[in-house]
Amino acid sequence: MVVLGAVIGGFLASHYMSNITVEINPKVARQLSQDYGIDSAGKAYMPPELFAAENLGDPFVLGILLLGGLLVGFGARYAGGCTSGHAISGLSNLQLPSLIAVIGFFIGGLVMIHLLFPLIFKV
Repeated sequence: MVVLGAVIGGFLASHYMSNITVEINPKVARQLSQDYGIDSAGKAYMPPELFAAENLGDPFVLGILLLGGLLVGFGARYAGGCTSGHAISGLSNLQLPSLIAVIGFFIGGLVMIHLLFPLIFKV
């Protein structure tokens, strides 16, 4: 009964109660268009430049997805839990290992987006 309610609720919310566009700052939309070629930013909930099925045909994209999945799985196992588990449950219980893990996740994200991402995707 719960699953049926979730399916019906999801259908009603997505078709009758939601705006499927995301309003973003026009300056950010221009930057996404100029720097990354994402012209549908703010016009579509899931920009086709990023989420279209055609993008999965590129071996480079598949390799990045596979490598990312393996690294996320390894990291979750090595850290003793996933990012959400550490950040929500661990920090709310004031656990020091969770604090250390969340700081590591944050630093890893900064390193990825500022150092590795431009090298991998030639931005």
